[in-house]
Amino acid sequence: MRRMSAHTFYIISILAYIVVVISTATVVVLENRQPAKTIAWLIVLAGVPIVGLVFFYFFGQDERRRHTLSRGQYADIVRRMRSVARTSETGTLPEHYAPLTRMLEANDGSPATGGNALRVFTSGAEFVGDLVERIGAAQHHVHVEMFIIEDDAVGRSVRDALMQCAQRGVEVRFLYDDVGCWNVRNSFFAEMEAAGVVVGNFMPVRFPKLTRRMNYRDHRKICIIDGQVGYIGGMNLAERYVQEAPHPWQDAQLRVEGPAVAALQRTFLSDWLFATGRVRSEQTYFPTPRTTAGGKMVQIVTSSPISPFPEIMFTVTWLAQNARRYLYMQTPYFMPTDAVLQALQTAAMAGVDVRLMLPVKPDVFWLRWANDGYFDDVLTAGIRVFLYAEGFLHAKTLVTDDECLTIGSANMDFRSYENNFEANAIVYDRDMAVTMREKFLQLQGSCEEVHLDEWKKRPLWRKYLESHTRILSPLL
Repeated sequence: MRRMSAHTFYIISILAYIVVVISTATVVVLENRQPAKTIAWLIVLAGVPIVGLVFFYFFGQDERRRHTLSRGQYADIVRRMRSVARTSETGTLPEHYAPLTRMLEANDGSPATGGNALRVFTSGAEFVGDLVERIGAAQHHVHVEMFIIEDDAVGRSVRDALMQCAQRGVEVRFLYDDVGCWNVRNSFFAEMEAAGVVVGNFMPVRFPKLTRRMNYRDHRKICIIDGQVGYIGGMNLAERYVQEAPHPWQDAQLRVEGPAVAALQRTFLSDWLFATGRVRSEQTYFPTPRTTAGGKMVQIVTSSPISPFPEIMFTVTWLAQNARRYLYMQTPYFMPTDAVLQALQTAAMAGVDVRLMLPVKPDVFWLRWANDGYFDDVLTAGIRVFLYAEGFLHAKTLVTDDECLTIGSANMDFRSYENNFEANAIVYDRDMAVTMREKFLQLQGSCEEVHLDEWKKRPLWRKYLESHTRILSPLL
């Protein structure tokens, strides 16, 4: 038999590649994703030979309908946790927000609860110090769920506190995201386990399951101590989160004491069961909450790629559509879905004072182009844009009308709204909202405002990079 010529082999390879690309593109279309995401993947597959196909294989496959992310399985877990979680609906809720609270309770199962004592941390050092102190005083259990913990001074300080706590006989569970902690040595977690800490790894990414799990990550940052104290927000456990000089890291974490801690506990135990298969739903993890007279009304909202609806995205759009005077937002990444972008534009064009605060330089350089790619849309609609120039802004906050605020883990981008497991706290309280508004305005003094007239004069090469990066924003 004559050997196949190099030219024939080349032609067959090209044809085979074309068939694979066309079949992959057909799968993307038939999955009925959001049109923007479908178009983005088609452009990648057709416009970036070989690399585009590999990128889709690792990051683009939609596993939400497959066994790895079973909607029914996770829903059953959540229902099981709801059945044992004690809730209290005491407190006064502003009537204006009643439709929002009803929507979130109906879909997420978390009611707005009153009687909560709250403290906002904008300093990472203060948060870590407070967390370590509370861990040291734990009597029954400590549950920590983090996207990132680093093997550095901060990560080790929390790890050591957890190990000492476990050695005292307290139940300690630590759930970390595998992708978020890729750089951490296995021995770091092995030392925790040797000291009695029960460690869980959220959806480990290993061949051949890499393609099924890479895209759906546990981005939540929550801690629960004795079922009475909880933390929720945007702070991970690493040195950069406590940096204060010369380039301060701006972030936000909320400490909750009261009935709302039960919702954080339910979230952790649901994720723990989902990630490890180990059931921990005893009533002992949901003690009678200690309420505070005149305490704050709080509602915990979660979202995930297997939630029936994107509850956190719905929250942002509802708040924008129903804002009456102002809406101030902080986010490190601004790649909004069409629904969120249109809600913000509508609010600004209706006379609401809408302001957006972002970092001058995101922690990944090309995300600057993705953020900037939306500035024309927001500035033209009358939204004011401020770029934090003294350090890095990582906070994910929203405050509106001196009545309502949110603090959590969700960025204002496609990945947080559609792909990640996220958790936000909504606080319905005038005093807290006023405090957050004042913090926003104070930080605004360290920002550079982007003005539309000047923005239009930016060089053509930047416009080129922004436009092309924006096309890919649903995938970033």
